[in-house]
Amino acid sequence: MIEIESLYKYYGTSRAIGPLSAHIGDGEVVGLLGLNGAGKTTTLRILSCDLLPSSGTVRIDGLDVVTAPERVRRLIGYLPDTPPLYDEMTVAAYLRFAAQLRRCPTRTLPERINRTLAVTGLSSVSSSQIWTLSHGYPERLGIAQAIVHEPRLVVLDEPSSGLDPVQIREMRSLVRALGERHTVLISSHNLAEISEMCDRLRVIREGAIVASGTEEELVAQWLHGARFALTLQTTERREDVLAWLNGLDFVDAASSAAGGPVSTAGAQMELLVQMSPGCRPQLSRAVVERGLDLVGLAHSERDLENVFAKLAQSSFSGEQ
Repeated sequence: MIEIESLYKYYGTSRAIGPLSAHIGDGEVVGLLGLNGAGKTTTLRILSCDLLPSSGTVRIDGLDVVTAPERVRRLIGYLPDTPPLYDEMTVAAYLRFAAQLRRCPTRTLPERINRTLAVTGLSSVSSSQIWTLSHGYPERLGIAQAIVHEPRLVVLDEPSSGLDPVQIREMRSLVRALGERHTVLISSHNLAEISEMCDRLRVIREGAIVASGTEEELVAQWLHGARFALTLQTTERREDVLAWLNGLDFVDAASSAAGGPVSTAGAQMELLVQMSPGCRPQLSRAVVERGLDLVGLAHSERDLENVFAKLAQSSFSGEQ
């Protein structure tokens, strides 16, 4: 779907991105992760035919963004970091306007608009003026204008920026739903959210891709084993459970998640277990076979943050 080869962008003598190469398959939900100033937005603007590259090639569905920008734009829905809204318009009127700009056939507009309103959860505010919308709805409307023409590729720049936890959860569900019908590329520096939304991640630093993979692959590669938050329901002593876990041949290390005394017995305990991501089924079986109740087994929330911190360090040389 997306092919980027040796892409560079200069502003005068200042290099914004490059050398940047990446390939994204049809139907993937991919996150572009990087610090502010890493080159995320510049990359998205080139993909969306909003900027010309200085050199290199970018193809969307086989079309070059330089030689066929009009055809590429028909394939893309783009949400910049600030949604391009007109406050005095109603939600439905704005979507009609956006669809007309994309040259959607007039006869299809009512169906397209109603479908887009439903997908983005905006049906209840379709007749409201945009300036009256509470926070969270403008971001949804920004996504709505990006998908009303049913593009092959949806490009979202920081879609969760400024949202509260409930709105972030709703945005996450919306993006995952988009992935069922579109290829989606998301730019963000929100580590927890982008890992929840995306199938694969690409980390960009100083204008170049320095790592690529799923969250589990990045954690395994850069932390040499993932950490999992293990929650158990048991009356066994914490120290006995930890001793048993550390004796399992597929567990690298187990410790108390709370960091408190390990001799405290209790009905429920939370532990940290470091092991290969592929060993989760083995650990689950071992817990059940020991007679412990498995309440939860999930990635430690700090793992991706630690990977990102390593990759974003200015001393990173690209060597593994």
